[in-house]
Amino acid sequence: MARIVFLGNFRVTFSSETHHVKSLESLGHQVLRLQEGSAKSHDILEMASDSDLFIWVHTHGWKTPGNIGMDVVLKKLKEKNIPTMTYHLDLWFGLQRKKDLKSDPIYSNIEHFFTVDKQMADWFNKNTLVSGHYLPAGVYGEECNYKNAFKKFEVVFVGSRGYHPEWPYRPQLVDWLQKTYKNRFRHYGGDGLKVVRGAKLNALYSRTKVVVGDTLCPNFDYPSYWSDRVYETIGRGGFIIHPYIKGMEKEFTDKEHLVFYEYNNFEQLKELIDYYIQHDQERENIRNAGHKLVKENYTYKHRWQTILKEIGIE
Repeated sequence: MARIVFLGNFRVTFSSETHHVKSLESLGHQVLRLQEGSAKSHDILEMASDSDLFIWVHTHGWKTPGNIGMDVVLKKLKEKNIPTMTYHLDLWFGLQRKKDLKSDPIYSNIEHFFTVDKQMADWFNKNTLVSGHYLPAGVYGEECNYKNAFKKFEVVFVGSRGYHPEWPYRPQLVDWLQKTYKNRFRHYGGDGLKVVRGAKLNALYSRTKVVVGDTLCPNFDYPSYWSDRVYETIGRGGFIIHPYIKGMEKEFTDKEHLVFYEYNNFEQLKELIDYYIQHDQERENIRNAGHKLVKENYTYKHRWQTILKEIGIE
């Protein structure tokens, strides 16, 4: 099995990096965790030089201390034939952060960039020497469980109302849900009731009839990128109604694993919400089928098996 050095944010237990490391360890790999913003660049180079793979999940705006630049670290590892890679769950195109592609050394010096945005993977392959790989998100396998429970809540949205300024649809959606369903609606997030994570989030989804999802989708027509919350919700036992994005049909089947609606079509959304609040058996069949699909195919353990195979590490 591989010896892996992983630079990322491990200060919280719910970070994607923590879930990635645990998924890699469940596959039998040895993973050394280095805290971004604290680990020094020259120490990173020394430790990664004695590894089979260097992974850097880079948090926007964070700097690496040390007496050499991270561009130098990545170049020297390449000279030593040690693969370097990242796996990001975010969107760049259409957002202010796109400017990072020109200013941050990771985007020109990392060897493999795995991204949930197909257009970004294509951009890397066309415009840079970085190998772009399209791979959708997933859910941490240990938290991918569901127990049937009494449905206490009718309609729930999980996530911040205040989001990227380039995406005014999110507050419009949350406000519409609140106005339409009043005390039948609950909003959880940084600017909602509270932030819910871990087992409590699983319990919330299990006790909710309908979860309404959202993905930042520029112009409502940006294909092949959708939020990791789709997998998080379904994998943790939630029944989700989510706007259709081109490409989602490759992972999910409408009205079998989840339910699609058309972006900005609040009339259709209301019809679907009202229908599935009332039709318990249809809703639960979809909930159960979606959970089974994600648990058996789309956990981060599955995603990392794909990643390691693509870069030639078994």
